[in-house]
Amino acid sequence: MKPSGVILYGPPGSGKDTITAELSNSRTEFALFRRLKAGPGRTTGYRLTTAEHIAELAQAGEVLYRNSRYGAEYAIDRGEVSSLVDSGHIPVLHMGQVAGVRAVAAYPINWVRALLWCPEDVTRQRCQDRGDKDLEARLKVWHETRQDLLDHAAEPWSLIIRTDLVSVAQAAEAIDEARLADAPAEVRDIRGLVG
Repeated sequence: MKPSGVILYGPPGSGKDTITAELSNSRTEFALFRRLKAGPGRTTGYRLTTAEHIAELAQAGEVLYRNSRYGAEYAIDRGEVSSLVDSGHIPVLHMGQVAGVRAVAAYPINWVRALLWCPEDVTRQRCQDRGDKDLEARLKVWHETRQDLLDHAAEPWSLIIRTDLVSVAQAAEAIDEARLADAPAEVRDIRGLVG
């Protein structure tokens, strides 16, 4: 079977961290891909570096995708994806931009492209519950993610999960089932989803 990976796309508070933890608990092969990060903010779940290092990797063709958000720069590097795959892991990547999903999906493994969604009030409550100090910035990103989806309504997804309607265990199970079935990515009703 060809190696596989999981892309979790969704706005802040949609459950990317929680679902990744559940995937890892259910199957040890699942491993969070820790993006490179240069700049302020959260440090957990990232490999901290400098903007210069990210630029050097990009110049060498080693960056699959890079973006800026929350005053920091982030990158997904080919070497770390390869390292996880070569060691028998199933990388789980967190994404917030459709352009990033496309760029990463070009890496030649079978990707499950999972769109996680929840309404704005759910994002607000989840961010408050976990103590995010930048709530307004995260709500702004929720709106940016919604617009990104509307702008790319024809983008194909392996599955869509409304994380406010299913349990974490159900979401993780659906993702793993899609992976095992090599579920094709298909165009979904994005306008109906995000209103």
